[in-house]
Amino acid sequence: MQETPQPAAPATPTPGSIADDLDRKLDPGSVTVARISAAIALLILAVPLVATAILVLFFAGSTPAILLRLGAGALVFLAFAGWCLYWPSLRYRHASYRVAEAGLWIRRGVVWRSEISVPRSRVQHTDVSQGPLQRRFDIATLVLHTAGTQHAAVSLTGLPHAAALAIRDHLIEGGEDDAV
Repeated sequence: MQETPQPAAPATPTPGSIADDLDRKLDPGSVTVARISAAIALLILAVPLVATAILVLFFAGSTPAILLRLGAGALVFLAFAGWCLYWPSLRYRHASYRVAEAGLWIRRGVVWRSEISVPRSRVQHTDVSQGPLQRRFDIATLVLHTAGTQHAAVSLTGLPHAAALAIRDHLIEGGEDDAV
């Protein structure tokens, strides 16, 4: 008597595996890194603005119209600085990722929200990178290069470095659904 083939059981995550199909938040250190990066950019932007203001005051004098324009420019700069320092925490609250046996799902976006699904079989290669600030806070960026032309690279910034390496290893392991 011949046995009828049974359907394959759904893949269950290995204990301790990164592929546990749970929603995870990014590393909270990513907010600090983004704020420090914004502060550095603002400082680089502020130096020429302050120098220009000093030169205008020195050569054009301090007429009410010039003072009003400089004050308005300073308010715009301060509003931009506040936005740059507040935005990372807002972005952090709306970002998550999930790793399953089938691939990686990324949810992000404050105003325009998106959910990105990267099937494991479409991953061609991966990169894990860290900048100097990211190394200091032990976080990393995972970049997945996929088959296709549009959106062929998907990046996820703000992962704990160990998690980025574990996701990379999980996604590049050959499985039975491997298309390559």
